[in-house]
Amino acid sequence: METIAWIGCSTALFAGILITAKVNRSTSDKLLSAWLFLMAFEFTTFGIDRHVFGEEYLLSNPFFLFNPALYLYILSLTDKKFSLRWIQLFHLLPYIFFESMAYFIKEIRAIPFFTAGDANLWFRLLFATGAFISWVCYSLLSIIKVHRHRINLLDEFSTIDSYKMITWILFLLVFYIFFWSSTVAMGFANYFTGREGLIPVFTYSALLLLTYILGFYGLKQQTIFEHTHLQMQNGSEKYLKSRLQPSYKAKIKKKINEFFEKEKPYLDPELTMGKLSEMLNISRHVLTEVINTDLNRNFYQLVNEYRVEAVKKKLEDPRQKHFSIEAIGYDCGFNSKSTFFSVFKSITGYTPAQYKSTKE
Repeated sequence: METIAWIGCSTALFAGILITAKVNRSTSDKLLSAWLFLMAFEFTTFGIDRHVFGEEYLLSNPFFLFNPALYLYILSLTDKKFSLRWIQLFHLLPYIFFESMAYFIKEIRAIPFFTAGDANLWFRLLFATGAFISWVCYSLLSIIKVHRHRINLLDEFSTIDSYKMITWILFLLVFYIFFWSSTVAMGFANYFTGREGLIPVFTYSALLLLTYILGFYGLKQQTIFEHTHLQMQNGSEKYLKSRLQPSYKAKIKKKINEFFEKEKPYLDPELTMGKLSEMLNISRHVLTEVINTDLNRNFYQLVNEYRVEAVKKKLEDPRQKHFSIEAIGYDCGFNSKSTFFSVFKSITGYTPAQYKSTKE
């Protein structure tokens, strides 16, 4: 067990240093590096406890730290208005309280005697209840945030790269829920059988694996949203349909269509709702509402339909025969072959090559 503790400490420290050294560190990177340093501290205290107290080490739960940290990291990636504030340190209060109290009252981890009627029973019951509530609340909040983010991407970006989907965090959450469910089941089984079992080994081995995952993918994760001045300026506006008159929405709709026909902004593979909002000098929330309600599309669909139409014209043009299909896709605003092919087929029902052959 001590070996796991020292490996975890060194791994978390190394990963934290690597992320701290990233060029152009984002707020998410700063949060993740701080989190990894705290994880290194948790592994260290666990190793010291095992060395000092032996098998009967002090009652602790590292996931009082992990739960809020994971949620805050997800929030920093998916919320355009997120910023680091001192008040966020309140998320660490349960961790600090239970860790310090365990040292103060010298409460030893012993599952078979967890409900023994001694003077520290209140602490153990509060500890178990707090751990369960922390897991359920932060896990649910994290899942909801990731789910909403993946849906909202369609109204923010015209090209959705894998790093924007944060699929790795979704898998991490699934693994984390499976881990916690298994731990709870093992805890009940050990309590009724009167055995300590392998929960400590299982817990800190899983924490070590999570540290590897966070270090590896956190180092690769890119910033999803650019916090431009216009985005921050309009961030407080509410998306309320009732505030826009039909005549005004019709005017905005016409302006969008004319702009796409004349200026062809869809040729920019990195076109976002923020960029379009700046170019048209119209609130992003107004644009989103008009696109969704009057054009019956989301931003992603709107832009890629224009791109597909541009590709179709080039595929039908005899003067473009010397260009490859992939080159035409890139020229019309797509930034990857896989995205180009999948979007084209979903809209036309044909692959680009099949469509080209029907026009020859």
